[in-house]
Amino acid sequence: MKELTKRQEQILRFIQGRQDSQGIMPTFREISAHFRFSSPNAALAHVEAIIAKGFLKRLPGRARSLQLAGQKSRARVVSIPIYGTIPAGNPVPAEQGEEGCVLIDVSTLGIKPTTRTFGLKVKGESMLGKCIINGDIAIIEHGVQPRHGDVVAALIDGEVTLKTFIMQRGKPYLRAENPKFPNLIPREELQIQGVMVALIRRRK
Repeated sequence: MKELTKRQEQILRFIQGRQDSQGIMPTFREISAHFRFSSPNAALAHVEAIIAKGFLKRLPGRARSLQLAGQKSRARVVSIPIYGTIPAGNPVPAEQGEEGCVLIDVSTLGIKPTTRTFGLKVKGESMLGKCIINGDIAIIEHGVQPRHGDVVAALIDGEVTLKTFIMQRGKPYLRAENPKFPNLIPREELQIQGVMVALIRRRK
C-alpha cells in the first residue's frame, strides 16, 4: 500500500471524521470547500488518488459511495445515495442531484433497501406531528404505491414537498402534520416520487 501525501492524509481524516460524527460521507463539493480548493474536481482527483493507494474503496452498485478500507464490511450495513433536500414546509421547485451517501444499518431500521432507495435531507417543520424535524434524512423508496397515511415525497403542481398522503372520497391530497402549515390540494398534477420507509436523525 503506497503512502499518502500530507494533503491526502488530511482529506482522509476529514472523510473519516464526517462519517464518525454524522454517519455520512462528505460530497466532493464539501471537501473542496473545507480545503479551499478551486473546484470540486480537485477534491475528486485527491479522492481518486486515495482510492488508488488502497485507503478508500468504492461500494459496488452505488455511484460515488465510499468506504474506509480498514472498516469491517457487514452485510447489514448498506450505502444509500442522498438526492438533495426536500421541504417539509411550503413546496419549492423541483431540483435533484446526488449529494453523497449515508450508511445505514438495515437490521436496526428494519428495511430492505433496493436500487430504488434513496435519501432526502428534510428542511422545514411541517411534519413535526410525525416526529420529522429539520435536518433529518428521510429514506424514500421509489416506485411504491402510496397508501392512505403514508409519508411521501411528492411533486405537486411542479413543486416538491414531504407530506402525508391522504385519499378522501377518491381524491388525493397532501396533509401537513403541523397546524401552522396548510394542506395541499393539487390544482393540476400530483406525482408520488416515493414513500418514506425510514427516518434517520442526524447526530449533532
